[in-house]
Amino acid sequence: MRKQVLIAGGGIGGLAAALGASRAGWEVRLYERAAAFSEVGAGVQLGPNVVRRLQAWGLQRPLQDVAAFPGRLQVRSALTGQELAAMPLGSTAVERYGAAYATIHRADLHGLLLAAVSKYTDTQFHLDHAIDRFTDAEGVVTVRTSRGKEVEGDALVGADGLWSRTRAQLLGEQRPRVTGHLAYRALVPQHALPKVLRTRQVTAWLGPRLHVVQYPVRRGELQNLVVIVQGPAPHDLENWDHAANGADLEAALTGTCTALQQVVRGVVDAGGGWRLWPLCDRPPVRSPAEMARGVVALLGDAAHPMRPYLAQGAGMAIEDAAELQRALAMHDLDVPLRLTRYALNRWQRNARVQARSTRNGRIFHAMGPMRWARDLSLRLLGERLLDVPWLYRGDGSSASSL
Repeated sequence: MRKQVLIAGGGIGGLAAALGASRAGWEVRLYERAAAFSEVGAGVQLGPNVVRRLQAWGLQRPLQDVAAFPGRLQVRSALTGQELAAMPLGSTAVERYGAAYATIHRADLHGLLLAAVSKYTDTQFHLDHAIDRFTDAEGVVTVRTSRGKEVEGDALVGADGLWSRTRAQLLGEQRPRVTGHLAYRALVPQHALPKVLRTRQVTAWLGPRLHVVQYPVRRGELQNLVVIVQGPAPHDLENWDHAANGADLEAALTGTCTALQQVVRGVVDAGGGWRLWPLCDRPPVRSPAEMARGVVALLGDAAHPMRPYLAQGAGMAIEDAAELQRALAMHDLDVPLRLTRYALNRWQRNARVQARSTRNGRIFHAMGPMRWARDLSLRLLGERLLDVPWLYRGDGSSASSL
């Protein structure tokens, strides 16, 4: 008989886990709290390490149909507008790492994974059902859903995000930590912007206590903008999508260059609006036991929520799912040992990405002498500082990718 895995959460990580587990020969039941699948509009960057995983699942064509593939990464000073460094992407990324660098609307990434799971697997979807708690006894996991149903399975994967109930029960962890950083996000049609403000590349603007990232998504038809500033978080942290106060954003950008302020003002002029996300994370994963215990495993933000300063949050969830697939396919091992193998092959890479993301945030928002040293290093070393070979070459499948 085929083994059955229960998945908590139907976001990007949960759908990737369902696809991977199905390809490993398991039956999948996926439980999603919302009554319908949806994703809040925002952009996602996918490095070559992630695009290779999507290719391995046969999703290259669907990705090409909805993503943008920027030809260049550029870093500029938020104060002067001067270019500090640049790195080619496009064909250069393909030559170096075997896959392109993609930028995509989060809803489009979620949609292509949902389409693949629906078309190529027999996954059972249970919408408007959250997994509230579980028991693990004698190699069987029993979950109780928000509708009072009890369901048994051979394994449980918690892909239920930053505020994961699965994690809370498995690890007894405290609430996520508040970073003190706020992300203002907007999506605008490129055709609604003046030509000078349209973009086909990734641009990062670095300034004191803030930075801005802009890039194309949805085949280049939309532009995604993210302004991250330091400031107090809203009281309701679990509701991660808040109405944004444009005046607060303008005040945060006081002192930045005219070119950057034009980019940000272009959102409103094009009829767009800003949404606010308070950023939370957790300390880097400390051991494989923080990703799997017994027949229960954690994946994506439930396991290792990170700051977005390496653009790998969604990517690490997809890598997790690929490694979960490899582990679940080890049919000569019992289930707890398979999940242990999954955690052993993932925890150090995830911890490294978490730590580097936090470090990047300090560098991006540097002030005084640290900012001067950063800008000088970028001018002198350029591409060598921007490229991340250990990240883009690896996928966490073995110790060699650490």
